[in-house]
Order: sequence, then structure tokens, then C-alpha cells
Amino acid sequence: MRPDAVHRVLDTELAAARDRRGGEPPRVLDVGGGSGVWAVPLAVAGCSVTVVDPSPDALATLHRRAAEAGVLDRVTAVQGDADVLDQDASADLVLGHGLLEVVDDAGAALAALAAAAAPGGAVSVLVANRFAAVLHRAIAGRLVEARRLLDDEAGQLAGTRDPLLRRFDAVGLEALVSAAGLKVELVQGHGVVSDLVPGSVLDANPGAADALAELELAASTRSPLRDVAARLHVLGRKYG
Repeated sequence: MRPDAVHRVLDTELAAARDRRGGEPPRVLDVGGGSGVWAVPLAVAGCSVTVVDPSPDALATLHRRAAEAGVLDRVTAVQGDADVLDQDASADLVLGHGLLEVVDDAGAALAALAAAAAPGGAVSVLVANRFAAVLHRAIAGRLVEARRLLDDEAGQLAGTRDPLLRRFDAVGLEALVSAAGLKVELVQGHGVVSDLVPGSVLDANPGAADALAELELAASTRSPLRDVAARLHVLGRKYG
């Protein structure tokens, strides 16, 4: 299956960073990515990755994955959250994937991510989409929850065991990234159609996986499909 929309953007960004560094490994800071889902593949690709996460269990998983992949020397783990960032403005790429939904202050966390990026570097933000959550609950017959999510500006199911403090829409997320002093270069969807297609369809139809990947890439930047993707991805550039 072809790389998805987010991975393609990150690959392009890191190739540019490697060129700026004259072939030296790009520096990546992954905040909230303790289990290594993004960090380990980036280390395998030759990046120097620092992971900041408050969970010791997640960091233990990161250590195991990095060891299995043979990249322990390229991964540095730091226990903490966005507040512990030294903000030395040295990272070519800063990841905040699945972070802004769970922190107490999304604006402050995003400002910390921006401060940690080097001039000319980028901040990649991946968040849960409020409108996708509405649609998925409605399709599942959870209509009361769907209406509550639609009416709640933060996209949260208050008073329940909702694991997220907030969900975002494209307009609100773009405004938040801009408020952190970053220039928004890209807003795209992640999981536009791929999250809706049953695995049985892919298994029963040769070539379906590639066709789905191609459709997903084509839909990722096209509104209104982009705006109802399971997740929203924004790339912001730091200047100055």
C-alpha cells in the first residue's frame, strides 16, 4: 500500500531538511509520541529523533520498538510534556500528533511546539476531527452523542468517559496554528475514506488496497471530503 498523505508530506519535509543540513540527519522532536509509532520509522529513515511523553509505559514501548528496529542510538526519550521542552529552536520538524486533543491548554502546547522548531523548520499537527466524530456516531446509531458533539464547540462529550478534551474542525485548527506564529502551508485530511472501507473488501478484491490508497490521497486535500476526515493534518512553517 502506498504511503498515506501525512507520510508523504513528512518525507518531503525531511528531504528538504537533509538538504539544508548538507546531508546530515534531520532533527525531529516528537511531543506526545512516546510509544514510537511515528518516531521509530523516522529513526529508521535516518533521522535523529527526540520523543517527549509523560508516560513511562509509553516510553518503555518506544525503547523496545527502537531496539527491535536497531535504532536506539538515534532515539532519545524524555519523560514529561510540552512544558519540559527546552525550546532551543533546533528541530527541523516538530510533531504534535494526537497531542492537542488531550493537553489542558492547546494554544500553549502549540506555542511550545512552534518555539522548539528551527527557523525554516515545520510543525506537523494531527488531530481528531469533530465533524468526523459526529458522522461516525450517527452511522453507528449513537444519535444523541452525535448531536451533542455537533452542538459542543469543543467537540467533546462532557460528562462521559470521553478520552479527548476537544476535537477540531479545519477552520479552528488552522486559526490555532496561525495564532502560534506559524504560517499554515497545508491543511489536509487523514482517514478520509480509508477508515470507512471494511478490510473484507480489500481482502476480496486484488488491487483494492492500492486503489484505496490512491483515492485517499486524492481526497485528502479536497473540501468537503477533507473536512470530514477522521483526522485533520496541518503543516505550519516557522519563519524569522
